[in-house]
Amino acid sequence: MIRVLLADDQPLVRAGLAALLGAEADIEVVGVAADGDEALRMADELAPDVACLDIRMPGLSGLQVAERITGPQASSPVPVLILTTFDIDEYVFRALEVGVAGFLLKDSEPSEITRAIRSIAEGHGTLDRTLTRRIVDEYVQRRQLRPVSAGKGLDLLTAREREILLLLAQGMSNEDIAAALVVEIATVKSHIARLLPKLGVRSRLQAVVWAYQNRVVTADE
Repeated sequence: MIRVLLADDQPLVRAGLAALLGAEADIEVVGVAADGDEALRMADELAPDVACLDIRMPGLSGLQVAERITGPQASSPVPVLILTTFDIDEYVFRALEVGVAGFLLKDSEPSEITRAIRSIAEGHGTLDRTLTRRIVDEYVQRRQLRPVSAGKGLDLLTAREREILLLLAQGMSNEDIAAALVVEIATVKSHIARLLPKLGVRSRLQAVVWAYQNRVVTADE
């Protein structure tokens, strides 16, 4: 059973998400918070498998909560799915820096949200395909952080790891990549686990940012 914490300041959104996830046989909503402070407290008390957070909330924002519960300082990190109504927004850029496990638009199909929850619970992460290129391209124009240079990073990656990095940049899930390369999902996960530290990043989202930022892939490809 995947234990999920929900946090959103809009009652109808909270109720809708709780009903959507609660109807799934393998998902249990263990907490529902109306603001960031309550979400942080519940995350500490309930230790959910996934925290699904609104990007903007009273008190602590979803990103501030995410930074505290998923960052390196967290004693028991909780992977975070950020939901947003903004398709190009400073808050989304910050989500990439914080290292959230994924982000989706609030108007995503219900099946996409439940699929994202399952993917994140399994350690895969997720990207909204309609946002990936636009957000990352905008992000890399505004930010200069390059954990590892393009030349050095690509030299450190194997041919297969470079291939997987390009597929990640297209917004593909582990399952999509495994199907495209005709390999097992576990093999894809192993490659991703090895390539992240080589690039000096902490998450697959940050790996995608790295790829765009260093022009390994561009938004118009």
